Formats: sequence, C-alpha cells, structure tokens
Amino acid sequence: MSAASPVAARLGVAAAVLSSALGGMALAASRFVIGATDVVALGAWRYSVGFVCLLPITLAVRARWPARADWAGVALLGLLFFAIFPVLYNLSIAYTSAARASLALSTLPLLTMVTAAVLRIEKLTARKSAGVAIAVAGAAAALAAGLADAPAGAWRGDLLMVAGAFCMALYNVWSRPFIARSSPLAFLTAGMGAGAVSLAVLSLLGGGFVPESFGVPQWATVLFIGIFGAALNFYLWVWALERTTPTRVATTITVNPVSASLLAALILGEPIGLNLALGVAAVLVGIWIAATEVKKEQGQSPARIS
Repeated sequence: MSAASPVAARLGVAAAVLSSALGGMALAASRFVIGATDVVALGAWRYSVGFVCLLPITLAVRARWPARADWAGVALLGLLFFAIFPVLYNLSIAYTSAARASLALSTLPLLTMVTAAVLRIEKLTARKSAGVAIAVAGAAAALAAGLADAPAGAWRGDLLMVAGAFCMALYNVWSRPFIARSSPLAFLTAGMGAGAVSLAVLSLLGGGFVPESFGVPQWATVLFIGIFGAALNFYLWVWALERTTPTRVATTITVNPVSASLLAALILGEPIGLNLALGVAAVLVGIWIAATEVKKEQGQSPARIS
C-alpha cells in the first residue's frame, strides 16, 4: 500500500478516535448485560447484529469483496478478531470493572508497535521504546493502585484484556494488505461474518444462545452493542487502517477508557478514581512520545498472512 496523504491520514485518525469512543461505550454496556448471559453468547449476538447490519449495505453499494486467494486469510483474521478477541474481552469484563478493562485495552498501541517491530513492519526506535516504557508503567501503576477498590479477582480480567489486545494488535498489523485488495466494508463484513457464525455455533451447541433472563433493557443494550459497538465501530476502525499506519490507529484506543469510564459511571455507578485518571494520562503521554515519530512509518509496507 502506498503512503497515505496527510489529509487522508488525519481523517483516518479522526475515524479511529470515534471508533475508540464507541468501543468504550460498548465495553460499559457489555458490563450491564454480562451477568445475564455468557461470554460466547454475548459475542455471538454482538457480531451477529453487526453482520446483519453490514451485509445489506455491502451488497447495496457493491463493495469489492476479497479475492478468492484472500478468503482463508480474511476468515482467519475474522476468527482472531471477532471470535477469539470477543471471548477474551467478555471474560475480562466479567472479572473487572469497565474502566480497568478499558485501561488494560489501552496497551494496544504498545503491543501493536512491538508486534510490528518483531514482524519488521515498523522500526522500534529509542523514542518509541521510551514511550512504550512510560505508558506500560503508567497503566501498571494505575491498575495496581486500584486493586483495593476492584472486584474480587480483577487482575484476571486485566490479564485477559491484555491478551485480547494482543489479538487486536495482530489484526491491526496483518489486515492492511487485505483491505487494500478489497474494500474496508467488504473486508469487515466477511471477517465479522466468519466470527459471528463460529460464535453462534458454539453458543447453540452450549444451549445458551438465547438468554432466558433477558428483558427489554438487555435486548436494547445488545442492539446498541451490535449496531454501534460492532457494525459502526469496526467499520470506522478498518476504514482508518486503510488510510494510516497501524500504530497511529492504535494510539487512539486511549480514548476508550474515557468513554467507558463516563458511561460506566452513569449506568453502573462505577467510581472514576484518581488512579485511573493518572493511568490514562500516563498512557496518553507514552503513546504520544512513541507515535509522533511517523515519517519512516509512512513508507513501510505491511506484511501479509500467507
């Protein structure tokens, strides 16, 4: 993929910021319903609703579908991001608070930079390394400081969310060439469909696909998560990945704790502690240091899954 123009790159970052804000709200909303269902069923409903929203739009606009040679890679990325990631995500928020989970997810830019460096897609310079160290230290300090006020076993949720963030980092790094050879909308629809089908089958086999304890508020929340937290959220994300580098897109995930904390405070009564505010500030500073060195990144070619 050729380097994006400055205007396209800025639009990509803006789209990623909005995507991250929607993702934070979806995380808080998921906390509202997770106690009435299981992690697989919630993921199945979220991405099934998202897929149902995206498919008719993709067909109506005649978006360019991935080439036959790319089907296996797109399906594997879909399973990684829309099956494995949501299970880890939903397991995480079953153990920890929405704010802590979103702060753990804020390690995504760091994991993306390190993953891209290991795969020789982006060079991990001294400046990036300093930013990584500052942001990781800030997130770790914030999580440790909040253990006394956290739910029992919250550290398990924090680790599960970091594992989910690693899945997302791989998706960020590996998806760009596939998007370039199709379209963001068709790529997303195909991948989300693969993930939704796999989760729905697992949930049906487990007998928990239709939660018996769901009422109108829970179903309304599922629709919100599916429409805004899956279809729109991830369309904006892959649209951004088409226009700028994985690292720059990933930096916007730090908006996630802010929107998650605000919505969780409104609907769940979760406190917004000073430790979380300081953690978010440290992550933002660390990511700014690491991500402002972008000149060499613009010319890098992303790797492809073979």
